[in-house]
Amino acid sequence: MTTSCFIGIDVGLTSAKAAAFGPAGDEILTVSAANPRIASRGGRQEIDMDALWSVVSGVLCELTAKLARLGVTPAAVGATGHGNGLYLVDADLRPARPAIASNDNRAESIVGRLDAATIDREQRVTGSVPWAGQPAVLLAWLAENEPESVDRAAWVLTCKDWITLNLTGTPSADLSDASACGLVDLEHRVYAPSTLDNLGLSRALREKFPPLFASGDVVGSVTAAAAAATGLPLGIPVVAGCMDCVASPLGAGSTDPTDVTVIVGTWAINSVVVPAAGPPPRVTLNALLPDPRHMLAQEVAPTSAASIEWFASIMSSASVEGLSPRDLLHAASTVPAGADGLLFLPFINGAPDHLGATGTFLGAQAHHGYREFARAVAEGITQYHRVQLEKLQRGAAVTDAPWTLAGGGAKNPVWAQMFADIIGHPVRRQLGTELGARGVAWLAAGAVGHDVAGWRSDPDPALVVRPGTDRLSYLTQNRRFDAALTALDAVWTAAAL
Repeated sequence: MTTSCFIGIDVGLTSAKAAAFGPAGDEILTVSAANPRIASRGGRQEIDMDALWSVVSGVLCELTAKLARLGVTPAAVGATGHGNGLYLVDADLRPARPAIASNDNRAESIVGRLDAATIDREQRVTGSVPWAGQPAVLLAWLAENEPESVDRAAWVLTCKDWITLNLTGTPSADLSDASACGLVDLEHRVYAPSTLDNLGLSRALREKFPPLFASGDVVGSVTAAAAAATGLPLGIPVVAGCMDCVASPLGAGSTDPTDVTVIVGTWAINSVVVPAAGPPPRVTLNALLPDPRHMLAQEVAPTSAASIEWFASIMSSASVEGLSPRDLLHAASTVPAGADGLLFLPFINGAPDHLGATGTFLGAQAHHGYREFARAVAEGITQYHRVQLEKLQRGAAVTDAPWTLAGGGAKNPVWAQMFADIIGHPVRRQLGTELGARGVAWLAAGAVGHDVAGWRSDPDPALVVRPGTDRLSYLTQNRRFDAALTALDAVWTAAAL
């Protein structure tokens, strides 16, 4: 007997995943593959858009073929992807240039020109602080350095908008992604003219931004070309989708007011559900949720598991045979809390709140080996999550209940304990494998009238991790980390300007 399913596509900076979920929200199958990315000097990170679509269509082909053998047919589909960055498309709906990833920092000098009053006004309107990886800031950089690319572009898209365009043949955008990119007037839910004005860009560029939809709105259907490329059924509905910072909390079920979600991925994503009405909390960004009553106040930065992958790759190239991120975390578990005084600031890809920040080790001594460095990297990532969470708490009410911990920090029990000890709050490990894909598949199911009430499961109390005996040691490290961050900010900023 043929049964239906709902497809969620999750395109991050590291990999693309396509997952199928059954009527009750159960994960049936997931297929993933590495994404193409071009890293170069000067903090530049670019993506071949055609190669990216080839990867996405490839994982969809594999997924739909396996589903067919199981007698399962997709009924609706949606995409999520990394937020911010810049995907330019010409009038023929072809890439106008390679996409720029959200962890690209070439445009930091553009941000450095903005005065405090301008930044404050923009934060009050859009809920976001301008930073180098935002679409408008990158457009400003291109206008100065590659004006021909801006002229050639007919549409300014994000990652998931590019995937949705390939599925439907029609440009679209959603309120979650656009608001998290600092492009939306949160009160009126339209593109904010001030975003372009502040950067000296013509308001005519607003015509290059696609129509805004709610995340769960159907924006088109799978075209014949997309069906041939992916194996998806011709004509099934495609929803607008949302950015991954929104899809993952949706998939984890953290959608009630004051719910906190900590996601340890390529980016650190720290979120709390707040009312959408009234002034936005003073945080890095605010992203509108599908439920119009709420939004996510977020502190985000490319400072999380990417540093583990970076350090593992360095150790492997230095002839530490076959070292993987998992091996590195195992090595870290053999060293006591505090990494013997070694401290790591996890800014290998910069950070929105710290202009010019770079990855930095402090306290290295001759007796430190890779195990101490491994522990310092894991602790440094966790410490910056703490800094971000403390900023969220200053701007919004948060629950006293355990906070949801997802991603690499949840899957590794040693790292999960480190999170509880460093942030000083119980965390609940969310071990669902594909939260982003699940969140957008939930939107797709709801869009076609499916009852999704059963998709939210009760959290397992056995997965709660509470602060333990290392909490006191980490209180001392917390103070050292904060002092180092404050002292280095002036050095980093001066180097960036």
